Amino acid sequence: MQIYIRRFLLATCAAILALEVLSPIASASPSGNKGREYYEQRGDVIWEIPNKEKVIALTFDDGPDPDETTYILDLLKQYDAKATFFVVGKQVEKNPELARRVVAEGHELGNHTYDHAYFNRRSSVENITSQLSRTQDAIFKATGKRSYLFRPPGGYYSDRMIETCKKEGYLVVMWSWHQDTWDWNRPGIRKIVNKVLGNARNGDIVLMHDHVEGKTQTIDALKEILPELKKRGYRFVTVSELARYNIP
Repeated sequence: MQIYIRRFLLATCAAILALEVLSPIASASPSGNKGREYYEQRGDVIWEIPNKEKVIALTFDDGPDPDETTYILDLLKQYDAKATFFVVGKQVEKNPELARRVVAEGHELGNHTYDHAYFNRRSSVENITSQLSRTQDAIFKATGKRSYLFRPPGGYYSDRMIETCKKEGYLVVMWSWHQDTWDWNRPGIRKIVNKVLGNARNGDIVLMHDHVEGKTQTIDALKEILPELKKRGYRFVTVSELARYNIP
């Protein structure tokens, strides 16, 4: 795979950390960290791929989960939809058969750190590299395949993190800002559905989760989202497939 195939922090309990990390919606900051425009133009990070085709990428973070991921895979199969799962290394080690199923059914796996680590500006290259490699090893051991897509937990990034990912051959993948469903916070099925359907655009990357603390609302939301988007003529693709589309 070539290089181009390159959660709101729990803020109330991480106020100090939040001062140290760079929000994904920030532009260049006084600390010297560069913003979205810089990295998007260079192709080091993608948030979406606007294009003329009715394609959309559904992404799921924090799994694989033996219950939630299983149900989501069943729904995706029902609607002939492909998706990208940004997995946590520890979860892959616990559920290798699910990781294998994801790949066998035509979806793709992305790296989401080994233990859902948040990277701030003080995160060392060694720590970032370790998180990437341990998850990569877990994915390879489970599936025999490697992943070169990376999504940082919380969407927090720094120059150091992005440069490290680039050197390791990863494409950093965020999500469309208008497609952050907040499903991890269980805002209500209707809110999740409305967020996706009310904002759907060609080339969107939708953020959802296949591992949620408490009873998930994502599955019930998908039961409405998938058929409606398909009715509108959308095709569900992986992030790697989406990345092949040219911006008009």
